[in-house]
Amino acid sequence: MTMKRRNLFATATAAAVLGGMAGSRPARADGQKFTVLLDWFVNPDHAPLFVAKYIGAFAKAGLDVDLIAPTDPDLPPRLLAAGKADVALSYQTELYLLVDQGLPVLRTGTLINKPLNTLTALSGRGIKTLADFKGKKIGYSVAGVEEALISTMLASVGLTLSDVTLVNVNFALITALMSHEVDGVIGTYRTFEDIQLKQSGADPIIFIPENHGVPPSDELIIMSNTAGAANPALPKFLSAVQEGADYLVKNVEPMWVEFAKDQSSLNNALNKASWDALPGYFALDPFYLDKARYTGYRDFMLKTKLIKQALPLEKYAVELKA
Repeated sequence: MTMKRRNLFATATAAAVLGGMAGSRPARADGQKFTVLLDWFVNPDHAPLFVAKYIGAFAKAGLDVDLIAPTDPDLPPRLLAAGKADVALSYQTELYLLVDQGLPVLRTGTLINKPLNTLTALSGRGIKTLADFKGKKIGYSVAGVEEALISTMLASVGLTLSDVTLVNVNFALITALMSHEVDGVIGTYRTFEDIQLKQSGADPIIFIPENHGVPPSDELIIMSNTAGAANPALPKFLSAVQEGADYLVKNVEPMWVEFAKDQSSLNNALNKASWDALPGYFALDPFYLDKARYTGYRDFMLKTKLIKQALPLEKYAVELKA
């Protein structure tokens, strides 16, 4: 299971070859090499990392950071577990599944500390409230987790999965929704696909999972393998990311200009709108671990039978010191 940014980004930029850089200014040549595997294609979700590079925060920390976009989004956690990278980006939801499978990975930092996921319908199709999904079709892409999210949300209004028809749309969320193949889709992001719908002239009806029984989670996290959590370069990296996030929220437009020049294939109205929408979602303290959130979501994963055991928090996540 993967909770990935959708293949919409695949049309916007080509994936870098694994082991190559994701297109950013070179850091200090004599710095300590530090490899970051992105979750998939370069996109505005990664802004603090790129800003940290643009403003020289990594170089100042003595790090020569490679930001690598994988050709296969399933690769980063496994390469990380095998010690082939210093950190990898992933998702809090995916973290529990990876640990449950026995992979030696840990959350050691956070990039986006708020959920982005939504259940989205379009106005004019008879859906104004969550209860209106009764008898309707809901498109999804990831079996297991997204089915559990839909089930939990429906339960908040007295419905079950038997009251709807689930359709696997294989990540073609916007196409399936706009073509009337389905009446709603789970997995749209409030900072991307929901914006895309508005830009296309549609009127999205957005349902927030955490308003309907799903506990909140960190959208995008930084993982290390269990041995790599003790890497003395890791706190330096996180401090530089913190500097990048702080600079970004104060300089959104200038940093977009830099990013758009650096990632020219992403220089369009949709990615610009996503860039503008994201600063409030970035973790200004990437070190901070919300222990109650992590144990609460673990319990949700266990309750919905997505994981087999409730391991202690330290098996999933740690909070490093700057």
